[in-house]
Amino acid sequence: MRDPYLDGLKDDYDNYSNQLKKLKKKLLKSSSSGEQAKIIKQIDSIANKMENNQKQSVKVTKSRIKERKAKSKR
Repeated sequence: MRDPYLDGLKDDYDNYSNQLKKLKKKLLKSSSSGEQAKIIKQIDSIANKMENNQKQSVKVTKSRIKERKAKSKR
């Protein structure tokens, strides 16, 4: 099932994932506790965005399935 909106959500999720990988490397290299705290806040923010992205994806997928079932009953 190809859906432009869902494809966009997947692309956003992949971008968040890549950002997390970069921040993880940056966190491991950092020795300053202040810098580490900033990085952890960024990681937490991105994780929240990813969670919201996944929730939205599930909602849209369920909606699309309902639409398909309604069309097939007609």
